[in-house]
Amino acid sequence: MNIDELQRAFFNNLYEVRIPIAIGSVAAAVLFLLVARRFRWFDAARRHPGRAGALLVVALAVGLPIGWYVASPLFVRSELVEPDPIAAALPSAGPSAIQVSPQASAAQTSPRPLGSAVPASAIPTSSSFVAHARQSGEFRGTDDFHFGKGTASIVETAPGTYVLRLADFSVRNGPDLYVYLSPDASQYVDGSLELGKLKATDGAFSYELPAGTDPTGFKSALIWCKQFSHLFAVAPLDAV
Repeated sequence: MNIDELQRAFFNNLYEVRIPIAIGSVAAAVLFLLVARRFRWFDAARRHPGRAGALLVVALAVGLPIGWYVASPLFVRSELVEPDPIAAALPSAGPSAIQVSPQASAAQTSPRPLGSAVPASAIPTSSSFVAHARQSGEFRGTDDFHFGKGTASIVETAPGTYVLRLADFSVRNGPDLYVYLSPDASQYVDGSLELGKLKATDGAFSYELPAGTDPTGFKSALIWCKQFSHLFAVAPLDAV
């Protein structure tokens, strides 16, 4: 096991016992207050207000940011809705959406006998490529606390150009959440592709895959906490 795997295992285990740690911290704080009262530390603090104030400032400077970082995801939510990449890639209704051959143009401007057949070359044709989903799957949370729902789809918006689309999406918020594509159907593994920081906890939005990426090697989309190396939600991907 290398250093990265050890670090990942340590923070993952630490995150798993976050609730006992929180309960233990509260119990320790209560015990500290009882001991402080028993030994009259508060009286000493009143006799030395400068020292007591400095200690309080240090404690708040350390404790408040950590507490906010860990606890705020429980109630902070965000929403983002971006255009559907399939709809955005559809050709417009204007002249540029239709490809007309020179023969078609000449046939449209010259008279022809009533009832005669129209040459195939004279029929306007639209572009042959249509944006479509190549792989798709439904999100699920990793446990009762880490819920996740919605659809993950790898969409080919142009030949060889792909985006990961999250639709009707919602996930438990957390610190340092990122979106990945994984070669494993159920978890983060080496070789997973990072697409970027999670844009919102709810909504519908997309991530561009790097140019030249072959999406067929990926088996799932993940919501992964980098800070604690913990998986929040996974969507196994199947061919559409």
